[in-house]
Amino acid sequence: MAERLAIKDTLTETRIFSKRVVIAAAGVLALVAVLLGRYFHLQIIDHETYRTESDRNRIHARAVPPRRGLIFDRNGTLLADNRPIFNLMVTRERALDIDVMLAELRTIIEVSEDDEQRFRKQLARHLPFEAVPLRFALNEEEIARLAVNRYRLPGVEVEAELVRHYPFGELLAHAVGYVGRINEQELEEIDRVNYSGTHLIGKNGIEKYYEAELHGTVGYENVETNARGRALRVLDHTDPVRGKDLTLELDLDVQRAAYAALGGELGAVVAVAPRTGGVIAIASAPSFDPNLFVSGISSADYAALRDSPARPLLNRTMQGQYPPGSTVKPMFALAGLYYGINTPQSAVRDPGWYRLGGRGRKYRDWKKWGHGWSVDMDLAITQSCDVYFYDLAHRLGIQRLHDFAVKFGLGAPTGVDQTSERPGVMPSPAWKQKALGQPWFPGETLSAGIGQGYVLMTPMQLAVMTATLANRGRHYRPHLLAEIDGAPVTPELLHTVDVPDPGSWDAMQAGMEHVVHSPRGTAKIIARDLGYRIAGKTGTAQVVGIAQNATYNSAALKKHQRDHALFIGFAPADDPQIAVAVIVENGEHGSSTAAPVARKVMDAYLLPRLPPPATSPGAGFAPAADAAPPVPVRAQDAAPATGATGERAAEPAAVPAGEG
Repeated sequence: MAERLAIKDTLTETRIFSKRVVIAAAGVLALVAVLLGRYFHLQIIDHETYRTESDRNRIHARAVPPRRGLIFDRNGTLLADNRPIFNLMVTRERALDIDVMLAELRTIIEVSEDDEQRFRKQLARHLPFEAVPLRFALNEEEIARLAVNRYRLPGVEVEAELVRHYPFGELLAHAVGYVGRINEQELEEIDRVNYSGTHLIGKNGIEKYYEAELHGTVGYENVETNARGRALRVLDHTDPVRGKDLTLELDLDVQRAAYAALGGELGAVVAVAPRTGGVIAIASAPSFDPNLFVSGISSADYAALRDSPARPLLNRTMQGQYPPGSTVKPMFALAGLYYGINTPQSAVRDPGWYRLGGRGRKYRDWKKWGHGWSVDMDLAITQSCDVYFYDLAHRLGIQRLHDFAVKFGLGAPTGVDQTSERPGVMPSPAWKQKALGQPWFPGETLSAGIGQGYVLMTPMQLAVMTATLANRGRHYRPHLLAEIDGAPVTPELLHTVDVPDPGSWDAMQAGMEHVVHSPRGTAKIIARDLGYRIAGKTGTAQVVGIAQNATYNSAALKKHQRDHALFIGFAPADDPQIAVAVIVENGEHGSSTAAPVARKVMDAYLLPRLPPPATSPGAGFAPAADAAPPVPVRAQDAAPATGATGERAAEPAAVPAGEG
């Protein structure tokens, strides 16, 4: 077979090749055109959009928390300042994996379960790129370990922060209060923007009441970061506005004297300047160290405070409500004059008991055999005669007792610049019907007339009442704040108690002075070596009821069942500069337990201010040999049985139901 010869068609092959080249070139050109178009779109049309996104990855706004305002006492002593600590902060958007990060951190420093639980709660509600605290108050060794391992911990930083420090610890815990970590409820209430970068907020006392003034305004800075989120430089910033500094009416020396005078007993002391309402001292014992709360108190420490029978977290000065006992007698004596029921010379016979309407149950005096056949207003206050005030209360009636007491601030919060103040109770028929759904019985009026029964007052209310007595009816709102950034706060006069006869004030005050400066006064014990005159009144408040014919036996009662001891007073009597209210829980004797506390508080405030007396006649005295001896025993509502001169009022629960 013959072999076929192939003839090469060069022209056709050239045409095919050229066509393929053209197609390929067109494809390349089309691809280049697409790329150029996309490039044009990115670089020209979307330039600003992507530049902004790039800056967001490179530049971040960081909150700069303001410096919290400082708190001073009236003499310029710093009560609350700011100190630097170092905290471990985590930025979620920078951390690769939170669980891995936490596991890694635990190999370097201690991270407790409480730390992690709190961190995760805050992490769930944080703002974008906002650092969240994991650990507070790192020590030097922990900071060094973190620095060495920094490369392993993206999104983790150690940041310095100014936090609160209370140099006087428990001495001012209830008055100044404390700051603590912002909780979920507070986070819903605050301006989250203004609290960016801030982890602490006022929780109690002045710190909480004046949170808006103390906090300040947050600042910001734009920070350039690298790919790992590390800050490289600050591009620009807006300075924060510091919080305002507060100066308080508190006197640290008087505050210290008040705590020392309580001597470890449970109780409260409030001292007020009568002419302004400024609170000079506010002591509640026992107390606690507020510094424990700043960086986060442990569960065990908090449980110990919360569950303590002594209740150190309770601010007794305005949350403790107590029967005022006989401390209200000067005010009710004034009410008798105000309503024209009595005159200073009006007298009653006191055989040691009183019968409502001359029959039925006997309401006993604290003094078993009574105070005599003719007890006038002065003697009734001086010796705290219950029978006089039973009779006065019966003739005044509960409504007038209530209405007059309200003028002195009873039965309602005083309005002091503190948190969680309780109102106390000044009962009336309407109050009892609303609160208990029961009618008012006349026998209950007698109990109210000696500060027992349903009557409850806080030590702050007692101090304000005393200040109003000292100020002859001028009733000021109590306040701790004296200045804001150097600008003085104007005292607020709420109202004036106008008594028809100004001499009524003199008669009332004379009785209160005799309580201290008469050999027969219930608080004569504190008059010894006294360089000024005190107008005062002792009081005893029942804790448990005593049967009609039983005798109060302190030795048979447990400590927490014994009577409370009270004292109110102001000094100098002729130029009042300080009014003091004291309660010693289960202290029993207002004369020998509470009155000496008040004397020490007054000394601490007045002695540095008053000129030394040239002589001391009449200021203090040694009791005369023929002075009335202490009451040796007492029946129901009598004074303590061993060597005390005091009073104990009737137990209202013993009033038979329905007595008319």
